[in-house]
Amino acid sequence: MLDDIYNARILALAADIPRLGRLPRPGASASKHSKLCGSTVTVDLVAEGGTVTDFAHDVKACALGQAASSLMARHVVGASAEELRALRETVRRMLKENGPAPEGKFADFAVLEPVRDFKARHASTLLTFDAVVDALDQIAAQKEAVPA
Repeated sequence: MLDDIYNARILALAADIPRLGRLPRPGASASKHSKLCGSTVTVDLVAEGGTVTDFAHDVKACALGQAASSLMARHVVGASAEELRALRETVRRMLKENGPAPEGKFADFAVLEPVRDFKARHASTLLTFDAVVDALDQIAAQKEAVPA
C-alpha cells in the first residue's frame, strides 16, 4: 500500500521542486507545520487583482509534502485566490471525505489521491495548500485595512 503513495510520480515531483527560496518583497508570507511528522512549508506570494503573480517557498517536508509543494509551485502563478481556496477545499475533501480529485487545470493534483488511505499523511500533504490560503487571507486583510 505504501507503494501507492510513494509512486514514481510522487517521488519525481518531490525531487524537482520549482520556485524554491524566498521572495525579496512578498505581499504575504505564511508557514505551516505538521507536528506529526515535523514537516514545515513556508510560502511567499504576491497577488495583484486577486491573481497570484509571484511565488516562492521553503520546503522542509517529507516526500508527500514536497510533492504537494512541487505541484503548487507549478500551478499557483496565474491562479486566482478563489481558485486556490477551492483547490485547497477540493484536496481536503478528497483526502478526508473521499471526495473527487481535482479536475481541469488542477487535474495534476489527483496524483495525491492515494494519500486518502493514510490519515497520518494528510497533514503534511495539506501544508502547502494551507500556507497559500493563509497568505492569500493576509493579502485580503491588508486590502481591507487600507482606507479608501
